[in-house]
Amino acid sequence: MNDKISHRGVIQSISAKCVEVRITQSSACSSCSVASHCNASETKVKVVEVHGCDKWQSLSVGQEVVVSASRRVAGLALMLGFGVPLVTMLVVIGGVYYATGDEAAAALWGLAALIPYYILLYMMRNKIATKVAFNIE
Repeated sequence: MNDKISHRGVIQSISAKCVEVRITQSSACSSCSVASHCNASETKVKVVEVHGCDKWQSLSVGQEVVVSASRRVAGLALMLGFGVPLVTMLVVIGGVYYATGDEAAAALWGLAALIPYYILLYMMRNKIATKVAFNIE
């Protein structure tokens, strides 16, 4: 079993601290001959920042590279982006509804509970970036 998630991409910019790679994510049916006439095919362009790349001097803008991350890193990113906020919101909604019996207040408090979480996540972005990192193969 492959322990890495990788995507092909094109280098967009290079600096000593960061290499930006543009990747195109396509749905499974985007290679179909009638994909341009179908709403099911979808293509997204994303820019991935690779920090601490040792071989940045040997790379050039426009060069095709493979960007990868381990499955553990992907799991951590999903947990921080979706898992923790979902659990936080459900716990707050359940607690407020149990305490007050008011559905509207529970829903509002559940959403409001995400504000401090995302502020904390933003404040810790540099520390998280060291753990959730991409590599150029």
